[in-house]
Amino acid sequence: MANHPKEKQNFSGGLDNESEVNVKFPKKLRHKGKGKVLARIYKSSDNPTQPFNVYWRVRVDGKPRSRFKSFSTYSAALKFGNERVSEIATGKLAATLSPKQVTDALAAIERLQSHFQATGRRFSLVGSVSQFCEADAKGGGRLLNDMVDGFMTTVVSVKRKDLAAAVGEFAALDETKTKAPDGQRPEIGKGYARQKRRMLEKFAAMLPGYAVCDLNKSHVDTFINSLDKLPSKKVKAPKPSTPKSRNHHRTALGQFIRWAARSDYLPLNHRLLEAESMTPEKTNGGETEFYTPREFRALLETAEGPMLAITAIGGFAGLRTAELLRLDWADVWHVAKHVEVTAGKSKTRQRRLVDVCPALAAWLAPFRESKTGKLWTDEENRFHEAVIELCDAAKVKRKTNALRHSFCTYHFALHANENYTAQQAGNSPGMIHQHYKGLATKKEAKAWFAVKPSKSQGNIIQLASATAAQ
Repeated sequence: MANHPKEKQNFSGGLDNESEVNVKFPKKLRHKGKGKVLARIYKSSDNPTQPFNVYWRVRVDGKPRSRFKSFSTYSAALKFGNERVSEIATGKLAATLSPKQVTDALAAIERLQSHFQATGRRFSLVGSVSQFCEADAKGGGRLLNDMVDGFMTTVVSVKRKDLAAAVGEFAALDETKTKAPDGQRPEIGKGYARQKRRMLEKFAAMLPGYAVCDLNKSHVDTFINSLDKLPSKKVKAPKPSTPKSRNHHRTALGQFIRWAARSDYLPLNHRLLEAESMTPEKTNGGETEFYTPREFRALLETAEGPMLAITAIGGFAGLRTAELLRLDWADVWHVAKHVEVTAGKSKTRQRRLVDVCPALAAWLAPFRESKTGKLWTDEENRFHEAVIELCDAAKVKRKTNALRHSFCTYHFALHANENYTAQQAGNSPGMIHQHYKGLATKKEAKAWFAVKPSKSQGNIIQLASATAAQ
């Protein structure tokens, strides 16, 4: 220092080893002897061991703050003060930091350097802090590590999959569920699988070129709200959709979305099921259609072979169409005075026994020799065609699922006990009460369950039974 006195004469304080004898305190320190005072040296008698205090100002969070440091000699205080003035005047911001801030900054820089050495990726301190602040603002107070963990377990693991291809893959999995070993019931029916596939293909056709991970709630809303405008393969001009139909589409789409998330085609936090249009609609229900006792007799007297037995069981025992088509002759005779609907054949997959009333027993009597084998051995489509043919031949208007509706209606009217009717039909008491209450009188119910074969029909039924047995 002493060998280069001119280098330290740029400050109003002069040389660092200037004596305090002729100094007037507080000593003002300016850069190059002019300009704004950037530091001051005070002499205090309160601390004899370190009487010289250097004061300077820094900005913390945009606000000025005073800093000071004490020294035992004036020359040491002057040297330190001149250094602070030089740093402040030349823009060296370290002079504005507190000792703790300097320590934190150095530690942060060292941490970034270690990260660079480990990963090869270099980040500046200000860039790192800026990214952290932006992420913290978006996270709403969540810990950054928690947000990163959530991102790594959702978005990062998602695979890009074409929507139409994903629908095909999902439908193929459904197809495997329609098959089962002999004697066992498949997980889902072929008709249901086909219906679901058609619904999802309409959805994919609306968004050509999209990947599953590109979907958002607006796509779901647009699809559900535009069902009236989407023609099917069989019908070129679309017919108005019903709440029930839209609910079926919601169910199919919901199953596909959940599968896509499990398959890593969607992030787990996709929220597509929260779309406004995915809320199920309340259906009007419509009027429950059922046959009169006179119509039922016409159907029974016209039916032949397996159709006669199926019609009788449908009307007197209330089995669903799918349950009737799965029914085996052994189920008819296995439990005395009951039709057994095994768990494998029941829609609810729960076994139930349905009472065989005297009228049903009379219609089934000619089939006593049929001990095993399914009642209906043909395809399901052929059964529905046979029902239409039977209604036409009997001159009875065909009504959807009317045999089961008739059974529930008349059974409830006869017994006035929704629990009993629900147990027989394999349904809930609430559904029985909601859909079948007050539709028929007890007198009409007695007439329904009194429909027995006339004496003149005995030979015809026997011939039909023989045909069915072959």
